[in-house]
Amino acid sequence: MYDFDVSGARFEAWRPPLSGVVEVLSAHFTSHAYPMHAHDTWTLLIVDDGAVRYDLDRHERGAFGDLVTLLPPHVPHNGSSPHPFRKRVLYLDEAQLPPKLVGPSVDKSGFPDARLRQMVSALHRTIGEPGEELAAESHLAEITERLRDRLGHPALPARLDRTPAHRLRDLIEQHVVAGISLSEAAGLLHFHPAYLVRSFRAEFGMSPHQYLISRRVDVARHLILAGRPLSAVAAESGFYDQPHLIRHFRRILGVSPRGFSSRA
Repeated sequence: MYDFDVSGARFEAWRPPLSGVVEVLSAHFTSHAYPMHAHDTWTLLIVDDGAVRYDLDRHERGAFGDLVTLLPPHVPHNGSSPHPFRKRVLYLDEAQLPPKLVGPSVDKSGFPDARLRQMVSALHRTIGEPGEELAAESHLAEITERLRDRLGHPALPARLDRTPAHRLRDLIEQHVVAGISLSEAAGLLHFHPAYLVRSFRAEFGMSPHQYLISRRVDVARHLILAGRPLSAVAAESGFYDQPHLIRHFRRILGVSPRGFSSRA
């Protein structure tokens, strides 16, 4: 929940259960001025309404509109706006990006990148949401790789191999109900997490998380048709709880589990 201060500002900060993200912050200020300060993390932010002016290493910059802003660790910056603004921030562990990107991120801290902004927004929606852990991991892997691309130091080869996609699909099939994290899959298959996600999406036209969810809906359908009580179907098909099952079941099949069972 948001905390409110006397000025009417709304502010929420929390530590998510996702390795690589130290803190998540959402804020709505009527007006505010941050003094010069520094973090020990990478600061990845998007501004949803209004604009923020800031100085970074003696360079005057702005965060607004479609820009995605990345501020490097240990480099002082400030921020101010005389007008209301809303922003969302992900504080990334310093190890998420190599130290050699600090200089390039000072030179260019804002990117007009609609796709990257969508990725950041999607991570804000899924991070910490029960049952969506693989989605959050995948978003973070894609975000960090796209940031490296934008800063001129990509970690992955441009040419994709189909093999990782099929090996990851086989691994997901072995863990449909129990689930498997992206970091676990990367360790077992010996591929970079972002490369696994990119290869999978290119080969199958969907993310690993989308594939996993679709297969869990398949399992839920089979359980319903086999006569299992709806109260047991969510856990037995790998969903976090009944609302998690209902949301994805309805999204994919256009009918709720109860509606599906009444027609079975």
